[in-house]
Amino acid sequence: MQNSFSQMHPIVNFSFFAFVITLSMFLMDPVCLLLSFICSLINALYLNGQRAVKLSLVYVLPMILLIAAVNPIFNHEGATILTYLSSGNPVTLESIIYGIASAIMMAAVILWFSSFNTIMTSDKFVYLFGRIIPSLSLVLSMALRFIPKFSSQFKNVRDAQKCIGRDISDGTLPLRIKNAVKIISIMLTWSMENAVETADSMKSRGHGLKKRTAFSIYSFKSRDAFFLAAVFILGFTVIISAISGCLKYSYFPAINGGTINVYSILSYISYAVLMLLPMVINIKEDINWKRLRSRI
Repeated sequence: MQNSFSQMHPIVNFSFFAFVITLSMFLMDPVCLLLSFICSLINALYLNGQRAVKLSLVYVLPMILLIAAVNPIFNHEGATILTYLSSGNPVTLESIIYGIASAIMMAAVILWFSSFNTIMTSDKFVYLFGRIIPSLSLVLSMALRFIPKFSSQFKNVRDAQKCIGRDISDGTLPLRIKNAVKIISIMLTWSMENAVETADSMKSRGHGLKKRTAFSIYSFKSRDAFFLAAVFILGFTVIISAISGCLKYSYFPAINGGTINVYSILSYISYAVLMLLPMVINIKEDINWKRLRSRI
């Protein structure tokens, strides 16, 4: 399966994720939260497959349950009191619902960021921000590159230590601690050596020089312009709806909002279409690819 969305211009990719992640964090309307979570899960499953399933089951689902369970214990706001804790603090319906909404919001943002990390590679960051904020773009690109590289190197080191019986799962507890410290020491040494090599490589390539040129493989095409226009139109439509109060929803002191009318329905549709735009492009290209292959 081809990921046609990732092959679009970096400004298109970044603009899309900037809109959907920002809106996912600030729109607390239950319909918007569910739309964001469902669409983020669909995109993550398409892009990452089994990794997205693992992320959802191992991290996201327990996090949703934990936040939903813990929030009523610490948040006692709300007009509808259901019961009292042993400490005398009330457990309110509003705090329970707000905890569930907050958990769904955080899960959606995490899933969107998993897709973001797949699409927005380090070279795209450097391309977008290299001339504007070169130092920050370099730090971000190196951080995005370092995390998977560190994980891969950690696995290699642990496998090597395991072959000679020095893994963190071998031996007694003191021996396991000693082996863990050894592996951490190896990883720290590798990280410092890698940093020195990267610095030498950048210096030899003229990083920081004012007249230094940069090669780019990206070109802004007509389909990029069309998609970018659609992202901005749909994104600002949702923002204007939120500012005007169509998507206003409050949980305290009592649940208030969620009025369904023509404007809110149009806002929900715009929000859903915005978040599903990459899937529309990917599915369209997949269908075209299968049709071309069938003709061979």
